[in-house]
Amino acid sequence: MDLDRIAVISDVHGNIWALQAVLDDVRRRGVEHIINLGDTVYGPLEPQATADALMPLDVYSVQGNEDRILAANSASSASPTLEYVLKSLTIHSREWLASQPATLVVEGALYLCHGTPRSDKMYLLEGMSEQGGFLNEPEVIQSHLDSVSQPVILCGHSHVPHTVRLPDGRLIVNPGSVGLQAYTDDAPVAHKMENGSPHARYAVLARARAGWMVEQIALPYEWDKAADAARRNGRPDWAAWLSSGRA
Repeated sequence: MDLDRIAVISDVHGNIWALQAVLDDVRRRGVEHIINLGDTVYGPLEPQATADALMPLDVYSVQGNEDRILAANSASSASPTLEYVLKSLTIHSREWLASQPATLVVEGALYLCHGTPRSDKMYLLEGMSEQGGFLNEPEVIQSHLDSVSQPVILCGHSHVPHTVRLPDGRLIVNPGSVGLQAYTDDAPVAHKMENGSPHARYAVLARARAGWMVEQIALPYEWDKAADAARRNGRPDWAAWLSSGRA
C-alpha cells in the first residue's frame, strides 16, 4: 500500500447518497486507497446499497459498534431500525461485517480503531458532561493509547472531524461522518453531537516533507433524498439530523 495519500471515511450509516458523493470526490482527486473506520451500514436508509458500494473496493476496514451488533445477527434490543437493517442485509454482507477486526495496523504506521483501542463505544478525543462535549486533554487521550506505538491514529465514532497532535508527536485524525452529521445519545451522559451543516465529511491524509498533511473535507450531496428515506422508514429524528446537521 502506498501510504503517501489516503482517503479516510467513517460512520457512513447506510447513507448511500453521501457515500457516492465521497467516492466520486476521492476518484476526482486521484486518491487510490481508502480506509474505513466503521459503522458502515446501520441506519434507516440504504444499508445493502451501501455495502454493495464498498465491498468490491480494496478498503481497509474496522468494525464499529453498530457493525459488531449487526454481525452478531441479533435484534434483541427490539430496535425497529436494527431490525430493518438486518432484514435488508444479505448473508454475504453480514459476513463481510463480521470479518472486519476491531482494530488494525496498516503498514506499521497507521493504527485504526472506531472508538478507542479498547472500546468501540467510547469517544477517544471528546469528553462529555451535562454541559455538552469538549476536547479531551492530551493526557486523557494518551491514557487510551498506552498500547499504541504507531505515529498516526485514525478514529471515528463521534462524527465530529478533528485533527489532534499529542505532545509526544503522534497525530490523531477523526474524519467525521460520511453519512450522519448530528445525533443524540444518552451515554455516558445525555448529549448531542452536531456539525452544523448536512455536508458529508471525510479526510485525505498526504505525506509531506514536514509530516502528514490533513485535509478535512465537507461535500454537498442529495441530503434531501436521505432525509426522505429516513422518514419513510419511521425515523423523523434522523430526517431532521440529515437535513440540518443539527440535533
